[in-house]
Amino acid sequence: MESGDQHVSTRVLTVPNVISLLRLALVPVFAVLVVQGHDLWALGVLAFSGVTDWLDGVLARRLDQVSKLGQVLDPAADRLFILVTLVTLAWRDVVPLWLLGLIVARDVLLLVLLPLLTRHGYGPLPVNFVGKAATFALLYAFPLLLIAEAPGVLGDVSQVLGWAFAWWGVGLYWYSGVLYVVQTRQLLVGEVRR
Repeated sequence: MESGDQHVSTRVLTVPNVISLLRLALVPVFAVLVVQGHDLWALGVLAFSGVTDWLDGVLARRLDQVSKLGQVLDPAADRLFILVTLVTLAWRDVVPLWLLGLIVARDVLLLVLLPLLTRHGYGPLPVNFVGKAATFALLYAFPLLLIAEAPGVLGDVSQVLGWAFAWWGVGLYWYSGVLYVVQTRQLLVGEVRR
């Protein structure tokens, strides 16, 4: 199977998959650090996670190690990091519960699509550019909102920038969700017409 010009393998043990698994293992570490108030360490883990998110994609393409498992692991790690970050930040009253609800509702919408796709022989839909941009914006928003807890100018500037990224991220996150619904509909309607 090809993804653009890139071969998609069924290999499990690849460098990018190991990096994605490392990122998944960092999720509970990050959560504990935020809950215990170790914000600088939590920010470090979040920054490292962002670098590994970029790195696994680059290595997958350069080493010709794009895999089916990696195509599932990478977005799963992103979504889990977003969810855990939101839950811990809501728990600390850094972000309101409605923001958590907006993000979770979009992911529930996509989860509802999976059984439909599977029943018709399709796997998870490939991540689209809008979805990647949304994830990027949200993963920038959360550390900034955490830094916004600091007093003074740093906190004030971080709050403005954090909320700007959060609003863009939520808007793009939902827009990408609508694109996935449209894509699912097109696949299923196209199948009925055949």
